[in-house]
Amino acid sequence: MSSHQRAVTNRLKTARGHLDGVIRMVEADAYCPDVMKQLAAVQGLLEATSRVVFRNHLETCVAKAMQEGRTSEIVDELMETLKYDKRVLRPTPSDPVHEGAL
Repeated sequence: MSSHQRAVTNRLKTARGHLDGVIRMVEADAYCPDVMKQLAAVQGLLEATSRVVFRNHLETCVAKAMQEGRTSEIVDELMETLKYDKRVLRPTPSDPVHEGAL
């Protein structure tokens, strides 16, 4: 397993564990805002994981396709992929571009 696969797997396992905790909260009739707070944390973990996968795709698959002259094909693929996960491009507080925004 590559370091990228290990990192993504660990992030997903963390999200799964967190989600299991949220399920237990719901089953225990926890206070709704507390459940919502934990759901937001799980969503954040998944979004961060998606960004890691996307970055790896750009650095590996996209770079290789462009070197092979398949630029149009890979751009079309990216455009199609981004229709399903627009949040992957949302800036995070650690992004240099985000720090200078607004």
